[in-house]
Amino acid sequence: MKKLRLLIIGFFFLQCANAFCQAEPKTEISAIEPFHLNITYSKTTHLLFPFAIISIDRGSKDILAQKAKGVDNVLQIKAAKQGFDQTNLTVITADGKLYSYLVDYLQNPSILNLQVKQSDQLNNRVLLDPEHINEAEIHQIAQKVVNLPKTVHGIKDKRYDMRFFVNGIFISRDVMYYQLKIANNSNITYDIDQLRFFIRDQKKAKRTAIQEIELKPLYLYNDTTSIKGKSAFTFVYAMPKQTIPNKKYLAIELLEKDGGRYLHLDIYHKTLEQAKDPDAF
Repeated sequence: MKKLRLLIIGFFFLQCANAFCQAEPKTEISAIEPFHLNITYSKTTHLLFPFAIISIDRGSKDILAQKAKGVDNVLQIKAAKQGFDQTNLTVITADGKLYSYLVDYLQNPSILNLQVKQSDQLNNRVLLDPEHINEAEIHQIAQKVVNLPKTVHGIKDKRYDMRFFVNGIFISRDVMYYQLKIANNSNITYDIDQLRFFIRDQKKAKRTAIQEIELKPLYLYNDTTSIKGKSAFTFVYAMPKQTIPNKKYLAIELLEKDGGRYLHLDIYHKTLEQAKDPDAF
C-alpha cells in the first residue's frame, strides 16, 4: 500500500509538472537580416529614412555616422580609415523601426545615396521610450484628419482676398491635430513664410510686456510653400496636447514671404475642450 501511495503521489506531481510546462509561454526568436552597405574613405554615403532618426550605433570607430545638418531623417556615413574590417551599423527611427547593416570598405562604391523604404515587417519593431512619439502613428492619424468633415465654426480671418480658418481640432493619444485651410481668392500666389503657434496673454497690463510661448509642431501633414491664386489648400498640424490657462489664448499666425498679407487665428480654452476623437468618424 505504501508503494502504491508513493506511485500515485509521484504520478500526480508528474502531471502537474507537465501541465506547468505546457502552460509556460514559449519565447520565439526570429532573425533580423542585415542589409549590406559599402562605404569609402573619400566620399560620403547618404541614407534617407522615411522617418526621423532617434538612435545610431556603430560597431566600431572605423566608420563615421551622423545626421545631416538641418534634417532628422538623413544619415551621413563614411570610413574613418581605409580598408577597415567588416563592422555593423544599427539605426532606430521615430516610427519604432530598427534597421541593421553590415558595413564593408570599398574603394569606389557605385551607389552613394540610398533611400530606405518603410518596412512592414513585425520583427524589426522596437518599443520606443515614452518621450519619443511614434511618427508613423501620427502620420496615419493626420492622413485621416485632413479629410474629416468640418467640426469647428467661426474661427477665421478674412483679409486681402484671403481666407484662413480652422476646420477642426482633434485629439488622439495626447496629440492634438489642427485641420487648417487657406483659401486664396486673389490672382496673386500666396508664398508662405511662416505658420506659427503661440500661447499669449489676453490682455496687456500697463507697463508689462506681453508674455508668449511658442509651440513647436510634432508633425506637419500635407505641407506646402505656396497657395496659387483662385485655389485652396488644407493641411494638418500635429501639436503636443495643451490646455489654455485663464486669461490666455492660442494664437496661430500666417505670414507671407516678401509680402504684407498677414493673417491670424485666436483659439480659446472652450474650443479646445471640444476637440474630437478622429476614430469617432
